[in-house]
Amino acid sequence: MPEKIKIPKHFRPEPFSYHEVIELKIDSLSNLGAGVGRIDRTASAEAHREGGWVVFVPFCLPGETVRARIWKNEASCSHADLLEVLTPSPRRQEPRCPLFTTCGGCQYQHLDYGEQLRWKRQQVGELLQRMAAIDHPVEEPVPSPVPWHYRSKITPHFQKPRPDRELNIGFLATGSRRRIVDVPHCPIAMSELNEALPIERKRIQQAASQGKFRKGATLLLRATAVGVHTNPREVVEERVGDLTFRFLAGDFFQNNPFILPSFVDYVAREAALDSRFLVDTYCGSGLFTLSLARHFEEVAGVEVSESSADWARQNANENKLHNVTILTASAEHIFKEIPFPAAETAVVIDPPRKGCGPEFLEQLFSYGPHRVVYVSCNPATQIRDLKEFNARGYSLLKVQPFDLFPQTKHLECVVTLERTRT
Repeated sequence: MPEKIKIPKHFRPEPFSYHEVIELKIDSLSNLGAGVGRIDRTASAEAHREGGWVVFVPFCLPGETVRARIWKNEASCSHADLLEVLTPSPRRQEPRCPLFTTCGGCQYQHLDYGEQLRWKRQQVGELLQRMAAIDHPVEEPVPSPVPWHYRSKITPHFQKPRPDRELNIGFLATGSRRRIVDVPHCPIAMSELNEALPIERKRIQQAASQGKFRKGATLLLRATAVGVHTNPREVVEERVGDLTFRFLAGDFFQNNPFILPSFVDYVAREAALDSRFLVDTYCGSGLFTLSLARHFEEVAGVEVSESSADWARQNANENKLHNVTILTASAEHIFKEIPFPAAETAVVIDPPRKGCGPEFLEQLFSYGPHRVVYVSCNPATQIRDLKEFNARGYSLLKVQPFDLFPQTKHLECVVTLERTRT
């Protein structure tokens, strides 16, 4: 007798039943890396106008026909797990990692790298149109010079050890917020990290067997020129161009060193055009502040974290950048201490994934710099914010993606804006 399927409490039963198996053709890829297909399964006039009910299926490619199993219905779409690829795409390739589709770290290992770039570019254009009603060309993405073994930092996790199960040390499983997949090797991590990973895993496993962990934890492995660092409080150095940056190993720093020089140089060129002064908000340990300093008369880096601001000051001093000032400001007064005339000032913003908060944007618009270079690791929240820039007199000049994260859905995007209305 087949085991009865337990339906989730809040499962929406239309238009598909729970775990119903469907066959559909995949038309495109979403910006989250899932295949997008449509199926005629609803009487909705809107759905018919759009060509059918939308179903998102991970790990499949445009042009493929697949079998998929429904696990969630929303008001305007459904989500399904991939069961079988019936007609594979000629662009499909063999993933390098045996954990692909199980580990949630990568979404595109099955797709040729050139096609990854093409789809990422298209996704940015679609987000511009759909979220901000902006029809603007998107530049060809700048590819990572190294599409595999590029990550200089990884942070494997493990849950509270239990005697009745193996200790998995790795990353979140696909589609899960809790389950950890055991990852002994990662093909997007630098070779140095993969060489050090077995040693760290053995250390944790031995400590766990001795009852030294009462809860789970996150490990750190960061590669620099002098080796692999595992202590988040250790001071490390990273070279970008001819500059040296010192910071704590556990702090944020861009973790694709192979593309970083061209990435920083592009931001510098976009910001420096017709600008004498630069303000770098969210400056952290000073990556953009210091790297762009030679292009401007004076530069101010602004940071709300006192510890990060201290590192930026030390880095400016050690690199002998005398035109750089690092300011510590509360979130409510980001531009209070800035002495530069707005009409001759460019502002670089590189916020966290959630984008810019309304308070920050209001301060920025009140200051009114003539040029803004907006760097983001989340084009969706970046484009959401572009609506506000447009409403406050800024015109979009250029959209340039950089692929800092090959094999994944993630993309860094640099947007240049200029104030054309007051």
